[in-house]
Amino acid sequence: MMDRRRIVQQWNRGAAAALVTLVRAEGSSYRAPGAHLLIGPHGEFSGSISGGCLEAEVVRKATWMARNGAVVERYSTLFDDTAEIPFGLGCGGIVDLLIESTDSPECHAFIQAAEASLDHAVRIAATWLPHEGRALRRAVLSSTGEVLFRSESLTSTDVAKIADALATGSAVDPSIYIEHLCPPQRLFVLGAGDDAKPVVTIAALLGWNVIVADGRAQLARIDRFPGAQSAIATASVEDLGIASKDCVVLMTHSYEQDRTLLTALLRSGAPPEYIGLLGASHRSSLLVHETAAILGRTVAECCARIWSPVGLDLGGDGPEAIALAVVSEIQAWHNGKLAASRRLTAERVAEQIANRISARYLQTECASR
Repeated sequence: MMDRRRIVQQWNRGAAAALVTLVRAEGSSYRAPGAHLLIGPHGEFSGSISGGCLEAEVVRKATWMARNGAVVERYSTLFDDTAEIPFGLGCGGIVDLLIESTDSPECHAFIQAAEASLDHAVRIAATWLPHEGRALRRAVLSSTGEVLFRSESLTSTDVAKIADALATGSAVDPSIYIEHLCPPQRLFVLGAGDDAKPVVTIAALLGWNVIVADGRAQLARIDRFPGAQSAIATASVEDLGIASKDCVVLMTHSYEQDRTLLTALLRSGAPPEYIGLLGASHRSSLLVHETAAILGRTVAECCARIWSPVGLDLGGDGPEAIALAVVSEIQAWHNGKLAASRRLTAERVAEQIANRISARYLQTECASR
């Protein structure tokens, strides 16, 4: 996602000569299909299509390769001196790179779609890859299937077939490369203390849209969180427009504020799928127990939405280590790679509450003797 931001920024500076897209990969590849490299007229570039083994070669030749139109070039990163395919560097795979000039309407349409996606719009780019005299053609669709751009040589029927295939999940001709340009993950950090700073910094490095909110106006300032998209002085969830696909981390360090915020988040019609709660497990258990009672729901229903203790168990100490654990868990969850977590369960909450009640009973008994 950060590559996409940098590519759009470079484009807007007017430093663009060729766009390279990784459209196919066989075997091991450092980058997956959908990786991009924007090359400027003087060799400057943004993005990447490998771990660094291909960039120098591609940057040097891309503009020349695309001088007569877009082309697809195959590169091998297998270590094989006898191979006819360049390059053979030992990374273990073969990649196909689409190389196109930035002067074409098709390239302009793609960059516009990429820029729109950074502003929370979903775009789908369908590219008919150049092959044996057939020029590159492209269509850009919205998330609802509306055609926002199509090459002059494409008919409405051509695009309608793609839209239907995408809507029904049908297979698409392999010579047509489909790229879903999804918006960045949006992260709401509720609590603007100093320990929120590394959370914002790390999330911003991944290209996420980060919003910081706190009722204390002296803390909720963008100059304290330069990586954030915005810093909002509010203690109300309703002011933030949080959606179900957003992620939220509660780190106000105030039990009452966390309970108020958590109640409001879970009460909404479409609560966020990830709500991370900073704090010790016994504190979080009591918080969830009370929130469930306020909402008239079971503890299990509330636990299904809450991630606490927040963050992967990576070890370490201090704000930076905690921030890394928090952002890592969200990243793993977002990509469907979360194998294990330390989330609360109804059984765990019941255990913590029982322990708390037992502790209070013992204190009362001791005090009465």
